[in-house]
Amino acid sequence: MIDDATQTEIRRRLAAVEAEQHVRVLFACESGSRAWGFPSRDSDYDVRFIYVHRLNWYLSIADRRDVIERSLENKIDLSGWDLRKALGLFRKSNPPLLEWLQAGIIYRQEATFAARLRALLPRYYSPKQCIYHYHHMAKGNIRVYLKGETVWVKKYFYVLRPLLACRWIERGLGPVPMEFSTLVDRVTEPGPLRASIEELLAKKVAGVELDEGPRVPIFHEFFDQEMPRLEAVAEDMLPGTRADVGELDRLFCETVMQSDNNELDNVTGEKGANEIS
Repeated sequence: MIDDATQTEIRRRLAAVEAEQHVRVLFACESGSRAWGFPSRDSDYDVRFIYVHRLNWYLSIADRRDVIERSLENKIDLSGWDLRKALGLFRKSNPPLLEWLQAGIIYRQEATFAARLRALLPRYYSPKQCIYHYHHMAKGNIRVYLKGETVWVKKYFYVLRPLLACRWIERGLGPVPMEFSTLVDRVTEPGPLRASIEELLAKKVAGVELDEGPRVPIFHEFFDQEMPRLEAVAEDMLPGTRADVGELDRLFCETVMQSDNNELDNVTGEKGANEIS
């Protein structure tokens, strides 16, 4: 759980971004280890958000930065994507964005926008795109953190989670959920591997320092078995047909226009049609 004071500070900082950048935050959630369910005592708050500019910002041929980032302050890390960028990535079935939409910790949410985007998930979700993303993530983390006899123990989660995500996709369970425990419950069978994962998770949640330590053989046996198998699964998946961009164009245009209308309402002292929940 995230305490009320921290949530209030996060919302204050989101409001400051809106005022400074002249944007409207449509959606903001927690990502990273806190959202996955195993934060450390000193874990940052990884706040990810989608925002929209006023209409005039989009009516230009100039290249404009479509990301807003704020330096880490009081363990709060803010990073957001412009609406057009977010919808373009949604069309490509971008796995982090799909996870955001299912997050259990939500700081800001414009209800109509979020509901419409979630309703479009089945049309734009690509199992092949997502399984390749998670497999590549696992491969990179093994190479960087888990090759020697002494390893960075907490990094096991950064391989276990994407490999379990691949299993989730392989079994046709849809977009991958944020919570690590959900993955463990649904795609690992009772036995030594699951027991070892749950033991490591219990240590992490209890605040045990999981820094450098000896390799855990059962995890490496799992990696050696699943990495090539899941790569073959990904290659055999049909690519699917990319859904038409029309629905996302409509959502983009209507959201931008609504943002302009809300801004006009604020200037004239009237209440906007869509409040953030």
